[in-house]
Amino acid sequence: MGLVSHAVHDGGRHVIGVIPKSLMPREVTGEPVGEVRAVSGMHERKAEMARFADAFIALPGGYGTLEELLEVITWAQLGIHKKPVGLLNVDGFYDPFLSFIDMAVSEGFITEDARRIIISAPTARELVLKLEEYVPEYEVGLVWDDQMPHSFAPDLETRITSS
Repeated sequence: MGLVSHAVHDGGRHVIGVIPKSLMPREVTGEPVGEVRAVSGMHERKAEMARFADAFIALPGGYGTLEELLEVITWAQLGIHKKPVGLLNVDGFYDPFLSFIDMAVSEGFITEDARRIIISAPTARELVLKLEEYVPEYEVGLVWDDQMPHSFAPDLETRITSS
């Protein structure tokens, strides 16, 4: 992520890094670029990143990347956000993952609408173009709020409690 942050910063863009305090000694190496926000834990980190993101892009990575990717996909499906979620599918890295998702769709575990949350492309240029064209299929129904991070929007809460 350091290379990406430096490239974005060198391109004249604002970089916000969000890291749990406990990981700072281990993960922060060299001179950080842009703004660094220290948070209490991983969940707060992901919520904070989601709050500031215009889109989510997963590069090839390991367990942490997959966990964060699946969480933002789930948040889109639940209506917590309506931001595009992209996979930079370098050299087909995500092909097995996408095949798994497609199998889950064919078996009825994932809906076609939910499958379309994931946008994939082999190059950054193509992925950015697809992300710019993205139209969310889910209504935003859950909201991020400082007091209640996963509270229902008021109109939905009324409908649920009066049912």
